[in-house]
Parts: sequence; structure tokens; C-alpha cells
Amino acid sequence: MENSLTGPNPDEHGKLEINSLGIYEGERNENGERHGNGKTLLSNGDIYVGQYRNGFRHGKGIYVFKNGARYNGDWRDGQKYGQGIFWYPDGTRYEGEWRRDTKHGFGIYYYVNNDIYEGSWKDDLRHGIGTYLYADTETKFMGTWMEDRMQGPGQLIYARYHFHGFWRLNLPYGRGCFTFENVCMQHGHYIHVRDPIFDGSTLINMNKIMVEETDNDNKKLKEESPKMGFLPMWRARCITPYNPELLPPEAVPLREEVIKII
Repeated sequence: MENSLTGPNPDEHGKLEINSLGIYEGERNENGERHGNGKTLLSNGDIYVGQYRNGFRHGKGIYVFKNGARYNGDWRDGQKYGQGIFWYPDGTRYEGEWRRDTKHGFGIYYYVNNDIYEGSWKDDLRHGIGTYLYADTETKFMGTWMEDRMQGPGQLIYARYHFHGFWRLNLPYGRGCFTFENVCMQHGHYIHVRDPIFDGSTLINMNKIMVEETDNDNKKLKEESPKMGFLPMWRARCITPYNPELLPPEAVPLREEVIKII
């Protein structure tokens, strides 16, 4: 993070500063701090071109990393904060909101395999209402994400049919229904079964649960990390004519998203 001057003052003609914060050329305030428009070549080889305020990157600016990554967008007090685009060395990119150097708010992530996520983020993780497009199959998941995982109500959209249901740690789980071009519905539920080709020695226990005590002595259950080595299996129950009133609940914004909107 860049701050006020720690090295020699600029000469009487120039605005050039060379110290542990890199080589700086640009405007300053009356205290000699970087303030206004400037350019810095940092000691690690990174480059920043943009606005400063009282020694910190603040306003609009472009930061180019030595490894090829770059960020173009808003800054506040030396951190990415506001709207911005980040290009990663592998070709992926994120366009959207930032807060305190993390993806936070609404944003779109373009993956190297052409998949696209569009939705809410929190602390660099997909969190809230979001849509994920699978490029290879042209299917789309629309629903709730929690801490980077599909969790809660959602729907999976195929070319000629949809699945409406619930997700648990990235897998469909529990009751749901398939709808076929708004003509009929197949009701049933998903269970999780072990993948027979998965190496059992590295299998994660799908049912492992932690129990925590709350202040009022009620017990709160928290599931651990995503279930590796399991597959969702559909158990059909019956088929009925299409009736939207029989659909499972749709995804709704998480509490923190509602508070932000208000």
C-alpha cells in the first residue's frame, strides 16, 4: 500500500520520487504527499497509473501486475473499492463491484472455459442470488449461493425442460420437480449416493455435521465443506399436468442483500 513520502523530497523542478515505494512521478499536495494524478513504478515491478489522495491510490486508476494481471477501476484509500474490471493471467476476468480489495456486490466473472457467473458476491465468494452458465452444455443454474457454493432453492434450465428444487453444497438435494415445456411435471426427490469410481480413501463424509451451542441453548447445525465423491440420484414419484402452484419456492435474496437494497 502506498502512503506519504518516506524518501527524499523532489527537486525544485520535478515531481519525481524514488524510494521504497517505487518511482513516482505526478502531483502532490501541500504536505508533499502523492495527491492528484500520478504514475508509480513499484519496487516489485508493478505499475500504477491514476489518481491519488493524501498518499493513497484513490479515485480512478489502472494497476498492472508484473505477472500480467491488471485492474482498471475505482480506488478508495489504497484499496479496490467501487466499480472495476480485473483481468487475471489465465485469461479470466471479473467485472463488477469491489469493497476493501475483494469482489463484493454485483459482478460478472468470465471463466477460462467460457462459463459465466453473474450475480452477487461477498468477500471474493459467490454469495446471494446468482446465475451460472455452463458453456459446454448450454445449461444454466439460477438460484442461491452461499460462500461460493450452490445452496438453497434454485432451478437448472435445459433446452427443453427445467428442474426446480433445492441444492445442498453444490448438488441438487431433496424434493423437486422437472417441468417439460409447461405441459407436464415429474415430481420426486434427489438423494446423494457414493460415486463408485471415486477413490474411497479420499472420500469426504457427506453426513458430517458440527453442532454449536447458541446463546439461548438452542442447537445450531452447520454443514462442512462440499461433498466429494457423491452423485445426485433422482427418485421419481409421479407425473401431473403442469401447475405453477406445485413448483418449489423460488430463490430469494439473502438477508444481507435485502439490507443493502434498503
